[in-house]
Amino acid sequence: MLEALLNTIDRDARQQNDWGKVASYIPELACVDPAQFAISVCTVDGQEFHAGDYRTPFSIQSVSKVFALALALGRLGDGLWERVGREPSGRAFNSIVQLEVEEGIPRNPFINAGAIVTTDAVLGRQAPRDTLGEMLSFIREAAEDTNIHINRHVAHSEQATGDRNYSLAYFLKSCGNLTNDCDRVLGTYFHHCAIEMTSAQLARAARFLCGGFGHQRLIGIERVRSINALMMTCGHYDGSGDFAYRVGFPGKSGVGGGIMAVVPNVASIAVWSPGLDRYGNSLQGTSALARLSRETGWSVFT
Repeated sequence: MLEALLNTIDRDARQQNDWGKVASYIPELACVDPAQFAISVCTVDGQEFHAGDYRTPFSIQSVSKVFALALALGRLGDGLWERVGREPSGRAFNSIVQLEVEEGIPRNPFINAGAIVTTDAVLGRQAPRDTLGEMLSFIREAAEDTNIHINRHVAHSEQATGDRNYSLAYFLKSCGNLTNDCDRVLGTYFHHCAIEMTSAQLARAARFLCGGFGHQRLIGIERVRSINALMMTCGHYDGSGDFAYRVGFPGKSGVGGGIMAVVPNVASIAVWSPGLDRYGNSLQGTSALARLSRETGWSVFT
């Protein structure tokens, strides 16, 4: 049943006329064909189901913030929440206005300012290369796949056009909320956002947040609950409420068109379609997850 449903979702997605718009402000992503779609599901009984372009690697972008948060909580525990909040932003993911009003404390770890602080926490006194190696090791272990890498061209493209993120970092530094130099933090941040994965790899990597994969318990259950709660309330920027209403389980999007989602104790999921909606979330990916939720009954609210 699930295999047939994914194939139907893939077929119907490809018949749509509106694929959204790619993230053209990052030059390496501007040339990606928006008319692509992939969906992967890993169920807690060990089965995997895939449809569409699930072997095609893509830039996970802000989905990497979930893995950075897991590592930061491992470093600082609840002390992280002294530096970053846990509330939805209600503004664009790269807003500097809100950061100034709230005196350098980002609303949550998934907007850009919050992810920069989280990256700083993971970086600590390590070299950026060591921190990126640690993050890649964590993701590879979660996915049980060593063939996951950083796309250096995408990282350099982001670095060359990341003026807004530099503004956020310098403002955070001026408020005493960065311990490292801005260039060190942002270099690390741009590179972990440029990690490439397929939907199959991303679905497998999400298993550590599902709760039903005993051998994938890479972090404590309290941290799993915290991250899932934040994905539900903040994982889609100022479109998070709409995603929670339509889909009904936690997910984190990236402007590369990927969404990583979990149905606690049921399944881990990844979708990818590069065209974005007005919030910066995958247009066809969000629609696919909404349909998957409706037709399977998967929701944390029922």
